[in-house]
Amino acid sequence: MSSLTLAARNSSTMLRRNLLHARRYPSLTLNLLLTPIMLLLLFVYIFGDTMSAGIGGGADRSAYIAYLVPGLVLMTIGSTTIGTAVSICNDMTEGIVARFRTMPIHRGSVITGHVIGSVLQSVVSVVLVGAVAAAIGFRSTDATVLEWLAAFALVTLFATALTWIAVGMGLISPNAEAAGNNAMPLIFLPLVSSTFVPIDAMPGWFQPVAEYQPFTPAIETLRGLLLGTEIGHNGWLALAWCVALCTLGYLWSKSVFNRDAK
Repeated sequence: MSSLTLAARNSSTMLRRNLLHARRYPSLTLNLLLTPIMLLLLFVYIFGDTMSAGIGGGADRSAYIAYLVPGLVLMTIGSTTIGTAVSICNDMTEGIVARFRTMPIHRGSVITGHVIGSVLQSVVSVVLVGAVAAAIGFRSTDATVLEWLAAFALVTLFATALTWIAVGMGLISPNAEAAGNNAMPLIFLPLVSSTFVPIDAMPGWFQPVAEYQPFTPAIETLRGLLLGTEIGHNGWLALAWCVALCTLGYLWSKSVFNRDAK
């Protein structure tokens, strides 16, 4: 059996293991998923009218729903990947990875299974948040099929990038609590992006920080694809951030995993 075939087969097995684990113990995923859903309902029904007026939508909160949902979609991905950091940390500290290393399996399949499983969970979580958003009034009537496909590709790529970073955070953490804490920036960064308010409504000294961090370009690109707003340079920035984070997360995770295997 070739090395590539062995890696694919073992990665598939690890993916199945992670998905079964997530199905049997869904509490962590549900808890992380509830955060963006609660924020969506809070900002729409408590602050929606005021926020809509602030972005020029008048008293109709539907304008703010349209503005808010793309940011909450990407925040959902950040929330979901925290579970990945905790899960892989548990595998490392509870001894199961040490057992895998005594078996004739491809070494990288353990991490690959976590990454693919996390991306799939992120996509499902995004669909659930999108369903809630549609139920309370979100609409994207002007987006073409091609734009929807591009939006899906962006969400998947962004989920992959954050997942690799979360895997690295999980690998360096001594316990599950530390893994969750280390991954908290994946929830914090959307709060200081253009998720809730436009960049130009922020203090001048803070605008560059909010504008050029990973979430804002991705959010603005997603808004452009779904709502027809101007994308500008954000599309290239979002792609660059995704590629950079994927590369950094992969190299970091591989280095830490191989180091611990010695």
